[in-house]
Amino acid sequence: MITYPFQYKRAGSISEAVALLAEGGKALSGGHSLIPSMKLRLNAPDALVDVGRIAELKGIRLDGNELVIGAGSTHGDIASSGLVQQHVPMFAEGAGHIGDPAVRNRGTIGGSLAHADPSADWPAMVLAADATIVVEGPSGSRSIKATDFFTSMFETALAADELITEVRVPVENGARMTYQKFSQPASRYAIVGCAVVKSADGKVRVAFSGVSDTPFRDTAVEEQLNSGQSATSVASGVSVMSDHYASEEYRRHLANVFLKRALNAVA
Repeated sequence: MITYPFQYKRAGSISEAVALLAEGGKALSGGHSLIPSMKLRLNAPDALVDVGRIAELKGIRLDGNELVIGAGSTHGDIASSGLVQQHVPMFAEGAGHIGDPAVRNRGTIGGSLAHADPSADWPAMVLAADATIVVEGPSGSRSIKATDFFTSMFETALAADELITEVRVPVENGARMTYQKFSQPASRYAIVGCAVVKSADGKVRVAFSGVSDTPFRDTAVEEQLNSGQSATSVASGVSVMSDHYASEEYRRHLANVFLKRALNAVA
């Protein structure tokens, strides 16, 4: 990495991290998203605020009918958690296929959501799970529904001086869920990723990563499936990406294929 001048600051608590972010810092957790973007000069913060050692951000627990995952929990923590495997198995399944062991043991769910790469795996999973993302800023804590969190490519509803502290996922007894993806072989990012949750009453939620420049709930497909029809409008009305990995036409094809695989998995 050819460096440029920036400051490194380590936060010992959430409140300290928020104060440092308010001074213009950029949160650094596992670093697997931020550091590469800095290498490419896509991101050039004046200061890095290391939140990776804040104990308050770690841990996975049940709180009533919600599974609460600390934003500092690594993908590996989530994949191996008995609570996650029992109550939100899609998260354990999906986390176990993120990147490679080095990425899974350092990268965090909070860092991934904040970075909001359209081809990352967590966005589709939190959308289909109807999760809530809790953030802390100078004005206190606020909760953002996953459906309101992702606003554009690499853009979210998270303010520059806010830090993701936890992800809260409703525990749905009797629900079946899965995350299926077609991976880019080197990075393991999703060229197309499809998350499906089928509730005990048979209602289905569907979300995609990798298809568009913003992860999304496919409400048109949900309406079709929940009214007893076949899913014929996958990614309808959505601007589908085209790049050197996959054309728009191929991505649309893959979205249909992986939706079918996901629906078969929860049947």
